Amino acid sequence: MIAVKQFVFNPFQENTYVLYQPQGQAIVVDAGCSNDSELQELIDFVHHEKLTLKCLVNTHCHIDHILGITALKDRFGVKAYAHIDDFPLLQMAPSHAMMFGLYLGTVPTIDETINHNDVIELNGSQLRVIHTPGHSKGGVCLYAENEQFLITGDTLFNLSIGRTDLAGGSYETLIKSIREQLMVLPDDVKVYPGHGNSTTIGIEKASNPFL
Repeated sequence: MIAVKQFVFNPFQENTYVLYQPQGQAIVVDAGCSNDSELQELIDFVHHEKLTLKCLVNTHCHIDHILGITALKDRFGVKAYAHIDDFPLLQMAPSHAMMFGLYLGTVPTIDETINHNDVIELNGSQLRVIHTPGHSKGGVCLYAENEQFLITGDTLFNLSIGRTDLAGGSYETLIKSIREQLMVLPDDVKVYPGHGNSTTIGIEKASNPFL
């Protein structure tokens, strides 16, 4: 079974997740650690739980979700995965970091692309990639069917949705992605978003004012 550890990092209060098997492999999703203290907090957790970091995965590549990629790649010698349609956002990252007063350092590099319906293995458990463009062109969610949870990045929030006024955003595309790809999942699937509190598919079906 995959366990989920949530960290809240950087001035944007971004949710970084460690998905892991106890004393087994782990995946960091949306490494948003923006300073040495936040980076060390994540590293300490990996060491304390005796985890082996397998890779980094990004739901999308906006600046608040990529700040820790380079440092974690250097520290653990792992690869970073993201959807190819978000690669242009990485080239814009230095200007975005400067705009918000964030330290980026070396522009993060993505080593492997992930696509719709790809499966990421974690000690025998599986995470299925669901392409959900709209917040960004390469936005994805990660669905753990056996454990019944979904990492949504900035696609779907608790009673809200991702903003669509940034580069690559489209309100119509985002609503289509959510309705056709996420609202078809079981009601009891727990949703872990890129910001804010967790929710469930059932709650969003019944109460999300955008849907």
